[in-house]
Amino acid sequence: MEDSIRALAEGRVPETEELLNRLTVGVTPLVDFLTEQYLDGFISQGGSKIKFITGRKGSGKTHLSSLLLARARERGFITVRFSATKVWMHDFREIYLEILRRSGVETILKNCADGVIREMNYDPGQIRPGQKFIDHLAERQEADAISKSTIRAALRARFTQNPLMDNCFASCCSLLTGDLLGCPSLDAASRDAVLRCLFGDKSVKLGQLRALGISPARITKFNSRHMLRSLSELIHQSGYAGLVIVADDMEALLNANVNDPVRYTKMRREDAYESIRQLIDDIDSMRHLLWVCCFDRALIDDETAGLRSYQALWMRMQNEVIAPRFNSFADTLDLDRLADAVYTPEALCEMAKKRACALRKGGLEAQELSEDEAASLTRRALYGGIGLPLLVSRAVTGSFGKEDRTDV
Repeated sequence: MEDSIRALAEGRVPETEELLNRLTVGVTPLVDFLTEQYLDGFISQGGSKIKFITGRKGSGKTHLSSLLLARARERGFITVRFSATKVWMHDFREIYLEILRRSGVETILKNCADGVIREMNYDPGQIRPGQKFIDHLAERQEADAISKSTIRAALRARFTQNPLMDNCFASCCSLLTGDLLGCPSLDAASRDAVLRCLFGDKSVKLGQLRALGISPARITKFNSRHMLRSLSELIHQSGYAGLVIVADDMEALLNANVNDPVRYTKMRREDAYESIRQLIDDIDSMRHLLWVCCFDRALIDDETAGLRSYQALWMRMQNEVIAPRFNSFADTLDLDRLADAVYTPEALCEMAKKRACALRKGGLEAQELSEDEAASLTRRALYGGIGLPLLVSRAVTGSFGKEDRTDV
């Protein structure tokens, strides 16, 4: 909690879900809408969707996506968040492997193994820690050929015969799940090779994989979207509601600073835009997947290097119908437009009160806002480079900067 309050004092989004919910003002109806229509509805029922969240710095993009991830975890989704400042966006292979590493595959495979055990009318809770299912059957004198055949058939139905899974990915998952069950059992070297293959290790020997019955395929930027579909299907097979991914800080695609470790040349940036374009085109072939991209308005406004510069992607992101009211169904959610509707002076005063209360509990100084001061912040936001939530945060802590501009 101390770290969360410190983050709040610095204008960052707190990581504690309790504090995050307590501080939320204005965007709750939008989060409720996304939860009801997507998490509880379309995604849970097998659909997939990609949404874009944009706005100025401090407009609430991270806050909104953090709330959405919290709601997703409550509903049994696997959630993954990564930043474009740390993961190369021009190579979808790197994106997929980052998602794979963060999703907790070994826990997912353990859940798949438990699912097989339940299908055979046994209770996974009765198996001792460290004991495999086949050993449990042997103790009951039930580890016969029929039981082993039933296990293999269940693994084939879940993995290698599943048309939504890549064959190499499915074979790896089948072997690893079978090893957890003890049928078939893998030695340490074989299990390590299968895991390395699953995680895209290029140094694993293909001959060793073929000996295990795997038709190895290297993970590339061309097949990694199919691998992502396989991962989403694996997650659903293991009993989770689906997969929710947030790609944050996408405005990093505009960064061309040679001193930064992650910088984008024109070619890399266009490759990144093409990767997103291909993801949009392939999203309907996936199941139980919600992908959210968050980025600063600069990525739209920059006509030379931004999204508008890559027409194939920009045409897919634009809304067919432009209405004066904020459209929560739109693929691109502009939080600057939402602010005009929800951040009244009264709402800003409530936001400041909640932030000040949290900071004071942490032993920090904070001040609340009057309605006149809140109205002044609204006028500042019209001409400043940052959004109202961050302006309120700085007003509460008394840390206005040059980029906030002066009042009018």
